Amino acid sequence: MPSTHTPNTFRRSNGAATAAVLLAVLAGCANMDDRQRGTAGGAAIGAVTGAVISSATGGKAGTGAVVGGALGAVAGNIWSRRMEEKRQAMEQATQGTGVEVTRTADNQLKLDVPSDISFATNSAALEPRLRPVLDGFANGLSSGATTVVRVVGHTDNTGNDAINDPLSLRRAESVRNYLMDRGIRGDRVEVAGRGSREPLVANDTADNRARNRRVEIFLREPQGAGG
Repeated sequence: MPSTHTPNTFRRSNGAATAAVLLAVLAGCANMDDRQRGTAGGAAIGAVTGAVISSATGGKAGTGAVVGGALGAVAGNIWSRRMEEKRQAMEQATQGTGVEVTRTADNQLKLDVPSDISFATNSAALEPRLRPVLDGFANGLSSGATTVVRVVGHTDNTGNDAINDPLSLRRAESVRNYLMDRGIRGDRVEVAGRGSREPLVANDTADNRARNRRVEIFLREPQGAGG
C-alpha cells in the first residue's frame, strides 16, 4: 500500500521530532557542568539545524541531524571549555576579595568589583586591595591573547552628571592602565563610564550608594574567533 505521507508532512514530522529532542537535551542540562552543557546544547542546536537544512534540500533529516549534532557538539565544547577555564582562574584570583565572578547570558565572564576594594569616594585612584585582583586577572589573560576586556565604571547619584560621567570613565581607565602596565595590550581593553545611570540598587542609603560605586569587568572572545 503506497504511503499517505507527503514530503511536506514528512518534513514536519521529522522537524517536530528533532525539536522534541532539543527540548529534552536542554532540559537535561540542569544537572551538567558548564562544559557538559555547552557540548549538549551545541549538539542539540546543531542537530536541529542540520535536520532542517537536510530536509529542506531534499536529503534525509536524520542524517542531517547527526552531522549537525556532531559539529554543534564540537563548537559548544570548545567555547565552554575555554570560558570555563577562564572563569575558574578568575574565581581563584579573586577568592576572598568580595569580587563576584559570573557568566552572562551572552557567554561573557563578568567580574563585579565592589567599591570597598576599588575606589574611594570621588577618586579614580586604585585602592591597594584591588591591585592583587588585577594582577591575577592579568595573569589569566596572558594565556588567551584573543580575549577582549571591557571595563565599565559606575558612580552613585551624589553630585551631577558633569562630575559622575568623567569620574566613572577615569575609574575604568585606571583599571585599563594598570592592566597595560602588567603586559596586556591596550587594544584588548575597552573602557566606558556609565556615571550614575545604571545603579544596582536604589541610592537611598549610604550602604546602597557604596554598592553602586563599582567597576564591572567583562571578558569575551572576539566575534569569529576560532577554537
